[in-house]
Amino acid sequence: MRYLTFALGKGRLAKTTLKMFEEIGITCEEMKDKDTRKLIFVNEELKLRFFLAKGPDVPTYVEYGAADIGVVGRDTILEEGRNIYEVLDLGFGACRMCVCGPESSRELLQHHEQIRVATKYPKIAKDYFYNKKHQTVEIIKLNGSVELGPIVGLSDVIVDIVETGSTLKENGLMVLEEVCPLSARVVVNPVSMKLEQKRIQRLISNLRDVIAKADAC
Repeated sequence: MRYLTFALGKGRLAKTTLKMFEEIGITCEEMKDKDTRKLIFVNEELKLRFFLAKGPDVPTYVEYGAADIGVVGRDTILEEGRNIYEVLDLGFGACRMCVCGPESSRELLQHHEQIRVATKYPKIAKDYFYNKKHQTVEIIKLNGSVELGPIVGLSDVIVDIVETGSTLKENGLMVLEEVCPLSARVVVNPVSMKLEQKRIQRLISNLRDVIAKADAC
């Protein structure tokens, strides 16, 4: 039996995913060692391999078959646009991708005027404005605190992830439109889905049961 390889987004996402995996009998004790410098972690008994990657790299590993399965936020899936199957919403890490700005910018969104949009997610922003709103925009890619965009006059609005909205509020900004809901998702390489369909479908089914149980509580 060949190994099934998992690419997990680093940080809180990986920790929550591994806890969920433990509930369906998938464990990897090596990953609990905080001092380890290993990059690949193996469960020999179940023929599973795991590695941690930066979120934006997870879909790349999965598309090229370096990983059979990945767990990553939907924002990353949409932004990267890789040839992978999105098969399951794990339900945690829930937040929203939104258009935000000062109240004064609300009118600009209603009249389809050309506006400037600052964002870490240019692909998502472009798709939303061009294909859903049919509004021409100038998109400015930022890597840091995009909330600064409207405050310093760089942009009219921003497109960013919103969890609580407290940072927006503290800076005189608000949610003007919701682009899409976000959460952690399971993605699968298309070839792996064919070659290992039974094992992958069983994994998805078991995870679905865990999610259903949690929702029922």
